[in-house]
Amino acid sequence: MIDAVRLRLAEVGAAPTSGSVAAALRAARPPLGGDDVLDAVRLLRSELVGAGPLDELLATPGVTDVLVNGPDEVWIDRGAGLERAAGVRFPDAEAVRHLAHRLATAAGRRLDDARPWVDARLPDGTRLHAVLPPIAAGCTHISLRVCRARPFTLDELVTTGSLAPVGAELLTGVLRARLSLLISGGTGTGKTTLLAALLGLVGPDERIILAEDSAELHPDHPHVVRLQSRPPNQEGLGELTLRDLVRQALRMRPDRLVVGEVRGAEVCDLLSALNTGHEGGCGTVHANTASDVPARLEALGALAGLDRLSLHSQLRSALDVVVQLVREPGTGLRRVAELHVLSGDDQGLAVTVPAVTFAAHGGCEPGPGWGRLRERCALRGVELPRSLR
Repeated sequence: MIDAVRLRLAEVGAAPTSGSVAAALRAARPPLGGDDVLDAVRLLRSELVGAGPLDELLATPGVTDVLVNGPDEVWIDRGAGLERAAGVRFPDAEAVRHLAHRLATAAGRRLDDARPWVDARLPDGTRLHAVLPPIAAGCTHISLRVCRARPFTLDELVTTGSLAPVGAELLTGVLRARLSLLISGGTGTGKTTLLAALLGLVGPDERIILAEDSAELHPDHPHVVRLQSRPPNQEGLGELTLRDLVRQALRMRPDRLVVGEVRGAEVCDLLSALNTGHEGGCGTVHANTASDVPARLEALGALAGLDRLSLHSQLRSALDVVVQLVREPGTGLRRVAELHVLSGDDQGLAVTVPAVTFAAHGGCEPGPGWGRLRERCALRGVELPRSLR
């Protein structure tokens, strides 16, 4: 039935809308009853332009990730860890591969034996990653991350337990003081969610320039310019890297320069920008702890040929705050765990110093860097509370 409807649509040159699919369905097979037509049209559109059996999961409130490991191995994450999606399966491994191909095409990317993986953004904002065999053993693997229609606010993060009320006050102060910050954490800890919420607090008279590999950030702000990297074409030409985007962003009069995820040589251009008058810049970085951030950035700087001492020298003067996120084992709760400030050791290397530590139950404790954080904000005209108790 799918092939017949697809052929009919191709013959008449019609887009696969609900009306055209219904007309093609009636032309391709004997008439159906009203409810049967609606069910058939819904199924056909899902197979033609949707995510097939995954459509219902992607539309379920609270689902953040949908993962396909095989025809009968579909997993979802509702924010409390992975769980098996009961009753959702594909006919066979070929159906999984076919869906991956179609989703990659919808995202304008190539997926075949010559390039057996894809990392892209679908038209509705869902992030797609797919890997074909033999890279993926046994079956095509598909990973979909659902993009929330509206970004969280800090108040909503406080309500869900991801952020303590005093933490929201401190982060708001850091943002108003135009301190540069990096949000660090592991995969799926909520780095992009928190960054989008913070950017929504930026003044409406400021211009935000986003540089991302995949357009994930959608802050609630009236003046946002989005730049997105691009992989090379089939001839290996036309690649645009994050480093290219950061360099172009500096010529676009940014009030806030934002790198969605610092993962390569672009760290050098970002640190140079933050050292030359571009205050209030921010981004995310993968790191297990806040203390690991300098070493992580040192490794990334080496990709651009920057020696260790030069990187740490720039880092100490460019970066003000590191916000560390964690995901609680068992409950799966994503939350802000620590705020760190940057300092230097006896060897001239950058180190992070805990300023505030947030407990899982909502309490917080000041750390050795608390006075330094208050002082940095005060120099920018923003007074943080003297006590956190």
